[in-house]
Amino acid sequence: MFGINGPEFLILLIIGVIVIGPSRLPEYTRKLANLVKELRRMASGAREQIKEEVGIDIDEVDWKKYDPRQYDPRRIIKEALLDDDTKPVSEGAPVAAVAVDIAPKAPERVVERLSAGEKAPFDSEAT
Repeated sequence: MFGINGPEFLILLIIGVIVIGPSRLPEYTRKLANLVKELRRMASGAREQIKEEVGIDIDEVDWKKYDPRQYDPRRIIKEALLDDDTKPVSEGAPVAAVAVDIAPKAPERVVERLSAGEKAPFDSEAT
């Protein structure tokens, strides 16, 4: 809690008892107990409010399902590319019309090779 380990907490507790003094210590412990009770009541009230508004209990939620570390973009893309959407057609089903690809095809790319010893073109304004 707040980067404080056991021995440090005991030292702070002893210093707090010395600073507060034995006469005011019972009053401050009651205040601390009331504060803890109030925080618990507020937490349970928030839990009940979420349950009423959302309709689910927080304990029933599978938080592992919402963990963003489980979503690997490479795996998702691989599964999407390898996903086979074609469904087998039963033997008695009517034959569907074949879609004709009427989209114009891109012209083939022409690769120009440089002769031996020729320098590649350089555009100083392109950088």
